[in-house]
Amino acid sequence: MALTGRAALLAALGSIPVGLLDPSWTGILAVNGSIALTCAVDCALAAPVRGLLLARSGDTSVRLGEPADVHLTVTNPGNRKLRARIRDAWPPSSWLPGTEAAASRHEVVVPAGERRRLTTRLLPTRRGDRRADRVTIRSYGPLGLWARQGSQASPWTVRVLPPFTSRKHLPSRLARLRELDGRTSVLTRGEGTEFDSLRDYVPGDDTRSIDWRATARQNKVAVRTWRPERDRHILICLDTGRTSAGRVGDAPRLDSAMDAALLLAALATRAGDRVDLLAHDRRPRAQVQGRSAADTLPSFVNAMAPLEPELVETDARTLVSTILRSAPRRSLVVLLTSLDAAPIEEGLLPLLPRLTQRHTVLLASVADPHVATMTSARGTVEAVYEAAAGTQTQSQRRRTSDQLTRHGVHVVDATPDTLAPALADAYLALKAAGRL
Repeated sequence: MALTGRAALLAALGSIPVGLLDPSWTGILAVNGSIALTCAVDCALAAPVRGLLLARSGDTSVRLGEPADVHLTVTNPGNRKLRARIRDAWPPSSWLPGTEAAASRHEVVVPAGERRRLTTRLLPTRRGDRRADRVTIRSYGPLGLWARQGSQASPWTVRVLPPFTSRKHLPSRLARLRELDGRTSVLTRGEGTEFDSLRDYVPGDDTRSIDWRATARQNKVAVRTWRPERDRHILICLDTGRTSAGRVGDAPRLDSAMDAALLLAALATRAGDRVDLLAHDRRPRAQVQGRSAADTLPSFVNAMAPLEPELVETDARTLVSTILRSAPRRSLVVLLTSLDAAPIEEGLLPLLPRLTQRHTVLLASVADPHVATMTSARGTVEAVYEAAAGTQTQSQRRRTSDQLTRHGVHVVDATPDTLAPALADAYLALKAAGRL
């Protein structure tokens, strides 16, 4: 590429007549003038920046934790060769800490009339939309003594989707669903209301399932088998208020709730049910309704990606009203919210009769595993106080859970790692019990 600054300076000095090197003011001025002239010529030979054409291509969406490649095509329409250093700027959360400099800076040589493609690899650390900032180009002359610099806007957006780490639990829950549907050799009686078939009675069967007419016709006891009802409606509600911003481990509670919602949506659509989504605090933040089974999960993921916790108190009255409008017929309403006593007792609890009269309500909450660790602390005064605080917190959550249960609400309280499978199990239990 171009010579370094020192090498170019020596080359320039080597071309100066020896007489000009006299240590007089005239000689010094002549040397400085020659250097300045050399720099000016080098700058004049640098390719202009304003005339460059930039275009983008590449990934537009990526799951959190996976890399995304965004391509920047630099076209040089001028008649001078471009020797440049380019910085492709993105928000800091587009890379792992400490990797931004190496990933966003490129060196490139583009002959006149040609183009080159540069690739910037992103590894986002947060959900949401990551938008490209300006592209800064520093164009050097042949000697590398001087450069022109300019910036251009080259818009591009990469949507970072939730990672859906609970996908690993889906095969085992689908196997249990097939048992409920009678598609495996395991003789499990679904307690739904859709008649499936007749089979011979075996000890332990519920006598209420005996079909006496069929028994009389074939001279042996026959029982009816049932399968869970299909085409039920499920409304998943994400609370995006201030309590969802609390961090449990390395992530906000909202992220764990999203992961659980995605597993439930994937399972329910495979079961033939219709699943909708509502994200709400003081007002609806996202809503997905009326999607086909194939489009439900992609729509959920896309709607969840830009959601962030709002540092406001959730308006329970508005939330309940929105749920009743979104689910006019009997449905399973899944509330992913906090079990903190104050928001439940002052906000949601007085309004629960309006929900439970029309819908089956399932409330799921993210528990902090550190609280359980606190309760076993011993040995010092500080540890004893910590154990007392952890025990009090657990007691308050159990009391709140018992209050919800007395109002007819099914409660799931689990840590981030177990919330998604526990919620899926609760759904399957309701399915098997004929509550859906």
